[in-house]
Amino acid sequence: MATKKKTPSWVDVKARLADIDRAGLIGLVQDLYAASKDNQAFLHARFALGDDVLKPYKATITQWINPADPRKPQSVAKAKKAITDYKKALGQPEGLAELTVFYCEEVFAFLAVCGVEDEDFYVALVSMFEQALKYVLALPVSQQPDFIARLDRVRGLGQDLGWGVGEDFDIFWAEAGLPGEA
Repeated sequence: MATKKKTPSWVDVKARLADIDRAGLIGLVQDLYAASKDNQAFLHARFALGDDVLKPYKATITQWINPADPRKPQSVAKAKKAITDYKKALGQPEGLAELTVFYCEEVFAFLAVCGVEDEDFYVALVSMFEQALKYVLALPVSQQPDFIARLDRVRGLGQDLGWGVGEDFDIFWAEAGLPGEA
């Protein structure tokens, strides 16, 4: 009877890592670093290296939500993945607040140039706005005002979109207990 080979998993990798010495492990990380820009961004964020660890994540959001050439394809999933990747790499609350608010701002920068007739695009925007509010309100009170002001601008821009975006923004805003018309 033939046995089926199983797909390798983290458990298998972890078992092999136990056999590697320090120099081998550093070599492995170096190879991973050289293998992709995503790995580099991850390691820079994890170790808080560079002036702006959020820069590559913001660039990815811009690339997929608000490309320099509006004819280029958009991908909400790839833009959201940048936030997920940052969360895995470092996940600092202020960084998550910045990236989610930035995502919302980039949507409106794109919409100032192009229209979008895709309900899923707007559903993702509303979801990101809700997430951004949660991240911002989880920050210390002293760090919230600038983020809240930016989200209030986003909320104002959402009032003219249709698709129920403005109404949803207002609901989340009111549920968060923030001042302003709902």
